[in-house]
Amino acid sequence: MRSKPTLAVWKLASCDGCQLTLLDCEDELLAVAGAVEIAHFTEASSAEVEGPYDVSLVEGSVTTERDARRITEIRAASRMLVTIGACATSGGIQALRNFADVAEFTSVVYARPEFISTLATSTPVADHDKVDFELRGCPIDRRQLLELITALLAGRKPGISRHSVCHECKLRGTSCVMVAHGTPCLGPVTQAGCGAICPAFSRGCYGCFGPVASPNVAALTAQLRLLGMTEKETERVFTTFNAASPALTEARRTK
Repeated sequence: MRSKPTLAVWKLASCDGCQLTLLDCEDELLAVAGAVEIAHFTEASSAEVEGPYDVSLVEGSVTTERDARRITEIRAASRMLVTIGACATSGGIQALRNFADVAEFTSVVYARPEFISTLATSTPVADHDKVDFELRGCPIDRRQLLELITALLAGRKPGISRHSVCHECKLRGTSCVMVAHGTPCLGPVTQAGCGAICPAFSRGCYGCFGPVASPNVAALTAQLRLLGMTEKETERVFTTFNAASPALTEARRTK
């Protein structure tokens, strides 16, 4: 009988940045490794332990038929499945394909496009199977990741904030870059998690952590237009890391 809970880390279509965040935990990682049995984590080890797994962390979006099959298999082998990062929670930057013709892209980019096997869309894991918790970010924040793992080990609900980046700006005493400098910023509609890094350096938020639960995109769009952005520019500012997230997709339809 296993004496420790098993943790598996999986990769679909992604850049590996969220997995690297776990490795970047350094000293804390030693404590995590001592509290769990790492059953699968290709980025860190060649060791393989068969499931079932107590917790599976999944990075990356579903972009191929194989991805879709794998996530079903991972879900079936996992007591809890947690998606980490913008790719796994909203389709990621590769979800920009969802608004264009993938066949046209492949015909232009690849000399032999017939060898490319891909879906027409990049979708979050939750579109394909049940997800127990989503950890946002591009990449995820190490503090939130450690809180998540600690909470799961303790059997409690993770204390992950769901307020906007504006709240974090106020907590660290950062003046609103839109009010003070006229800098376009997605902070009002973006979920907190990064510590408001960009506004702290007088730059607007890029929306790395995805939208809050009910983003008022129409109001922010009006403000961005007042700051001098064109209609095309305001459309593009929402079309980045989390372009395919349900909240932003719905907001674009109704704004």
